[in-house]
Amino acid sequence: MNRDKLRVLVAKPGLDGHDRGAMVVARALRDAGMEVIYTGLRQTPEMIAEAALQEDVDLIGLSILSGAHMALVPRILELLKTQGQHDVHVLLGGIIPDEDVDELKSLGVSAIFGPGTPTTEIVSVVRALTGTGTDEPA
Repeated sequence: MNRDKLRVLVAKPGLDGHDRGAMVVARALRDAGMEVIYTGLRQTPEMIAEAALQEDVDLIGLSILSGAHMALVPRILELLKTQGQHDVHVLLGGIIPDEDVDELKSLGVSAIFGPGTPTTEIVSVVRALTGTGTDEPA
């Protein structure tokens, strides 16, 4: 990596209007020394992929509680690939049924977190995926 801080985009795709979890995760990543860009509520897949490209992020954290993950996440992954963002990790948090986890991972989601996942675990996974260590700020 040729910059001081890991850049993370946190996004709420779809019509879900609840962003408390996304805000908690964004703050934990920021407190861990990462630069966090939060796109806000009701983002389309196109808006998320474009923001990731414009912000030159290393990782995208998606928060979906609406049940629309099997429609939204594949579209976001497709757009990222189309834009040449093959090295951007995508993490997913929210209410994701166990039967969807393997398919989402096979499509390219790097990690999936359910409700109640400790933020320390999320930070550790982000650091492991990006090779930024475990004890020092990213």
